[in-house]
Amino acid sequence: MVSFLKKNVSTILILIFLALLFIPQTGMPIRVFFNRLIAFSPSEIDTDEQVELSDYNWPLRSLEGENKNLETSEGKVVLVNIWATWCPPCVAEMPSMQKLFDAYKDQVDFYFVSLENPETIQRFMTKKNYTFPAFTTNNVFPKELETGTFPTTYVISKSGKIVIDKEGAADWSSDAVHQTLDALLAE
Repeated sequence: MVSFLKKNVSTILILIFLALLFIPQTGMPIRVFFNRLIAFSPSEIDTDEQVELSDYNWPLRSLEGENKNLETSEGKVVLVNIWATWCPPCVAEMPSMQKLFDAYKDQVDFYFVSLENPETIQRFMTKKNYTFPAFTTNNVFPKELETGTFPTTYVISKSGKIVIDKEGAADWSSDAVHQTLDALLAE
């Protein structure tokens, strides 16, 4: 038996690791950890490839039950993050999103939109001590913000151009993101 274990130790360790990935209590933290390792700063879209948001009419509902519409942010710098509490890449980028929100909450309009029920979102946010504004929606997304990938984050300029369109986890508290937002705010 000892001989078998010595010969197959690496295979056994790989199997244990894979098993841990499928157990919810251990799998989620492991996937979040690896997503954080590979999260880089998002980059801007080339100016000639930027798409303009054609319609800001997007009814949203805050976790407190208040109605809000993206229309109130027309002419402002906006960050829209489409996410879910069960999504490892979403959870991985949330600490950097909170830092970005803390730095720009008075200058940029933030919309963290999830399709989950408000109670699930609120439990997650309370547990993690997140204070950014989270919303739900039952309405169709604006055409330019439609996505099938979680997370997807859009940074929209004052003129309505989508300057960043990032699918997957990213480091949102990076210097590059701060420079992009500062430049957009100065326009």
